[in-house]
Amino acid sequence: MIYENIHKGIFLERPNRFIAEVLVNGKIEKAHVKNTGRCKEILIKNTKIYLQKSDNPERKTRYSLISAYKNDLLINIDSQVPNQVVYEALQQEKIKEITDIKYLRKEIRYKNSRFDLYYENENEKGFIEVKGVTLENNGVYMFPDAPTERGTKHVNEMIEAVKEGYKGFILFLVQLKGGFYFTPNVETDSLFSETLKKAVDNGVTVLCYDSNVTSNEITLNNPVDFQIR
Repeated sequence: MIYENIHKGIFLERPNRFIAEVLVNGKIEKAHVKNTGRCKEILIKNTKIYLQKSDNPERKTRYSLISAYKNDLLINIDSQVPNQVVYEALQQEKIKEITDIKYLRKEIRYKNSRFDLYYENENEKGFIEVKGVTLENNGVYMFPDAPTERGTKHVNEMIEAVKEGYKGFILFLVQLKGGFYFTPNVETDSLFSETLKKAVDNGVTVLCYDSNVTSNEITLNNPVDFQIR
């Protein structure tokens, strides 16, 4: 996934979950935050950031906040990008657990949910739900960084899909790299964590990959160890 029209900036504050005040090109601007999660360990005053400038004159904000540094680590915080990154990786057969795809489609409805991806190959049909991960603490990646009823619903629906004969994958895309392993964030959302464990026990496959992140690009990198508590 490649971004265009990227600018360096400095994060100042986040008055609400959709808007950040930033310093870019010598001016204080309001920028759209493309992540409704807390990101409180990332979006700290005076943090170096990257922004994408829009050419749409009707937009209320000219910039979108794409990524930010945590010390020397660049983290992509665009919650709209993980699906595209995984989609491109599947097309390029970079995900070893899902190969020989003959048919691939985004945003497929199943019962009361809409899964991110649906695929078919000669042997199976399956759904893939993608979750973007930005939370890192001492080399441990975690999800979610805020309670997610929607995420729990998706996991429960994936369990039902597997019971009906589909392959089911929950893929956590870590939007950075350099950590050791991934684990669900029990302290923040115990119900999601319990539901994810239930999914594993019922045949849902949990995958985790990290990412190569630069100022204007994010691509799938390597598998990450998954540990459940």
